[in-house]
Formats: sequence, structure tokens, C-alpha cells
Amino acid sequence: MTYKTILVHCSPRPKVVQRLAVAIELAQRHSAHLVGVHVQEPFVAPAMFDGTAAMDDLFAAHEQTARTDLATAKTAFFKAVKGTHLSNEWRSESGYVAHQLGIHARYADLVVLGQSDPDAGDDAPTDLPEMLTLSTGRPVLVVPHIGAKAPLGKTVMLCWNASRESARAASDALPLLRGADKVIVLSIDPKTTADGHGDEPGADVATWLARHGVKVTVQRDVAADSDVGSVILSRAADHDVDLIVMGLYGHSRLREMVLGGASRTLLASMTAPVFMAH
Repeated sequence: MTYKTILVHCSPRPKVVQRLAVAIELAQRHSAHLVGVHVQEPFVAPAMFDGTAAMDDLFAAHEQTARTDLATAKTAFFKAVKGTHLSNEWRSESGYVAHQLGIHARYADLVVLGQSDPDAGDDAPTDLPEMLTLSTGRPVLVVPHIGAKAPLGKTVMLCWNASRESARAASDALPLLRGADKVIVLSIDPKTTADGHGDEPGADVATWLARHGVKVTVQRDVAADSDVGSVILSRAADHDVDLIVMGLYGHSRLREMVLGGASRTLLASMTAPVFMAH
């Protein structure tokens, strides 16, 4: 298995260059076709306005901003791929970003997004990575707005709770795990059960990964009074991890929404790229 089509979301914000750098490096590594997609969301009339002329002015301003945003995102994409000799293409769509990206993502092997950064005027939904992971059946790689180390994936942390979601994430990430110098399987508060972790938590997945040529070690940890997401971030810092792999929504969606969930903690405070699958 390898990644032959990589899709990257191209916004008009300056930090798009960071996710483009990651997407291009991965595309070069896997000899993949790179697809840049920009989505312009539709005009939404304000809840209260006074007069047709005022509405016309607002719509005209929206259209001008849309043209500028498209030109900015397109320029960033072609500037980034210039001289790389990558197979690439540019696509632009109008509509809601989660819906439009979701359609294109189903025909890609990997989707590269940027971490939401409201301070930089990022107008994409803050839960865009989660929405795409859940709706497309494709893995999503989220790049922090502070950037990422290059090349990606020398030291990888696989978050393992013996769930279907973590198994899917591990399988989808195999091209990256096989190329890593070190893969740490992290199990937090594991419970020995016949239909889950087994007699020795982490041992079974480590054996499976080793058969794929992955250089793997197992670490077991406890969350105690901390939430799981905070423990993952702490251990990632301890090991200087440059990629975190995890399944999305290992618990019920309702529990994630009420308690926040490890994925939400990571997406809010990530210092390394996060690879998610469902």
C-alpha cells in the first residue's frame, strides 16, 4: 500500500504554505499525484439588514473577496509545486467547504489539512478535520499552524486502544509507519480483555506491525487525573515525536462531544502533525 493521490486543502491564508510543504514532500516520497483544492463558501446574508442597496454592496464585497481569495490560494499552490516535477492539478469549487472537500477526498488516498487558527483569520470550520475523517472514509493529516518538521514521520506515535478506529488508523498509516525510524505504540489505561488488548496490552499490534517491517516499541501509560489527549501530547514531547497517529472517536460520538475527547484536545493544542482515521 502507498499513497498515489494526495489532496491538500488550499486556503488563501499565509500559513497554507506549511501544509503545502508537507503535502509536497509526501507526494514526492510516494511518487503521488498532488491535487490542490480551494473552496469558496457561498454568500450568507446577515440576519438583519436595511435596504436592497446595502445588500447589493455586501454581495459585491463578497464576490470581490472571493476572487481575491481564489487568486491567492492558486498562486500559493503553483508557487509551491514549481520546480518539483510533481504530477499535480488545481481544482476550485463553490459551496460549503466540508461538503465540497468531502466529495474530492473520496478519490484520494490521503487528505492534508491545516490546523484551525482563528487568530490568523482562518474561516474554515474548526471541526473540519473531524467532519472529513468521519464522512469520507479517508485518512486525514492535520498540519499544525506552527509548521512541521521535514521530512515527516521519523519518530511516530501510534495511539492504540485496541478499537476498530485505532486499527483503521494503523492500517491507513502503514506507508508512513514502515518508513519511520521509530514507532512508539502508546496505550493509555489499557485493560486486559480477551476481545481487546489481550494478555499483554500493545503486544499484538506490535507483532503485526513488525511483520510489516515497522521498528516498534510499546509504552503503557496512565491518565490519572489528566485527560488522555494531554497525556498523548506530553509523551509526544518526551519522545520528540514528529507524527501522531490515532483513530477518531474510539468512544461514542456523544461522549466525545460532552467530554471533549482526546482528538479534540490534540487538534486544539497539537505541536506535531496528527494523522486521523475512522
